[in-house]
Amino acid sequence: MVFTAGMVGWTGDEVFETDDFAGQLRQALHNIVDTLAEAGGRPEHIVRLTWYIGDKKEYLAQQKEIGAAYRDIMGRHWPVMAVIQVAGFIEDGAKLEIEATAIIPDDEGSDAAS
Repeated sequence: MVFTAGMVGWTGDEVFETDDFAGQLRQALHNIVDTLAEAGGRPEHIVRLTWYIGDKKEYLAQQKEIGAAYRDIMGRHWPVMAVIQVAGFIEDGAKLEIEATAIIPDDEGSDAAS
């Protein structure tokens, strides 16, 4: 199993390249997928996502853009999800933070005796 820390929508250099909610969502999902790849996982291995959002109205106003960004990165994989509105984030400029849980199957081709 892989548990990610909360991922915000900044780059590996800790820079927010956009203040747009959907843009930050896209980057946060990329960060999650990149982290899973380091452990040998893919988006379809994600079993849970918890989204923390700062502005419910902004989230609801960008549903079309959010859906497009999600499908571009995650495909049509829909793990269980929760969306929770919070008062703010430690990182100034963050619009959201996402935690993920993934179950990466054992390599079926590996030999346990070796």
